[in-house]
Amino acid sequence: MSAARRRWVTLGVGGALVGFVVAGALLSLLWTPYPAADTTGGRLDPPTLSHLLGTDKLGRDLLTRLMIGARIALAVGAGSVALGGLLGVTAGVVAGFATRWLDDTVAALLDILIAFPTLLLAMLVVAARGASLGSAIVAIGLAMSAIVARLSRILVKRVLAQDFITAARTCGTTRIRIVFEHVLPNIWPTLAVNLALQFGLAVLAEASLSYLGLGPPPPNASWGRMLQEAQATVLTAPVGAIAPGVLLVLLVVGVNLVADGLREVADPQRSVPR
Repeated sequence: MSAARRRWVTLGVGGALVGFVVAGALLSLLWTPYPAADTTGGRLDPPTLSHLLGTDKLGRDLLTRLMIGARIALAVGAGSVALGGLLGVTAGVVAGFATRWLDDTVAALLDILIAFPTLLLAMLVVAARGASLGSAIVAIGLAMSAIVARLSRILVKRVLAQDFITAARTCGTTRIRIVFEHVLPNIWPTLAVNLALQFGLAVLAEASLSYLGLGPPPPNASWGRMLQEAQATVLTAPVGAIAPGVLLVLLVVGVNLVADGLREVADPQRSVPR
């Protein structure tokens, strides 16, 4: 298979997996088989025509909860990437233009933040703000911003060393125009790949927080919370544990495949045999 064909196959497979989850999340905004808090089903019922994936220990429809969980996973992933990207790119651009001592200070701070466990930092933020969807987004976004900032700083410095930046400065171009007309367009392809990867990590982080009881509270149906609730009945009602786990894997694998495809599109030389 040629390199170009492999790129598009990777993007296609990843896009299909992500699209499957996105379709379920969008559908949940308009329709779900049952209301989210409906407990009229039997406890731990197996899959039937009325409950296609069965019910949980409270009698709630699993398919409904999975669809709502997809919406929460995508919301947290998108919100965290948006917040982390905004903070990280801003810090990286500032560090790239800063004086030597300020740049070294920012670099040291970023190294400290990156060395700090992401999940532990997120847990501290959630513990301070209280468990909610917004707290999960803020916590994961803040933890993510240090990684984005370090990458942005490196990319910005690489662009600022180019001759066309020297020419722009010689012509009197302001720093703001240099950032928006030269720096950001040149670093965006690499940043997009990294942010796609961070999206998958954000989904996993949200599931971890929810599993520990620090994610969006009930009646939100987070996949991580579903896994935690189903662990006691995994042998008698395995669908309740398997289904959210499979969807979590599909979404993360799909996002990673999309990121790999974007990386190869942004840098075709990576796939050229040497």
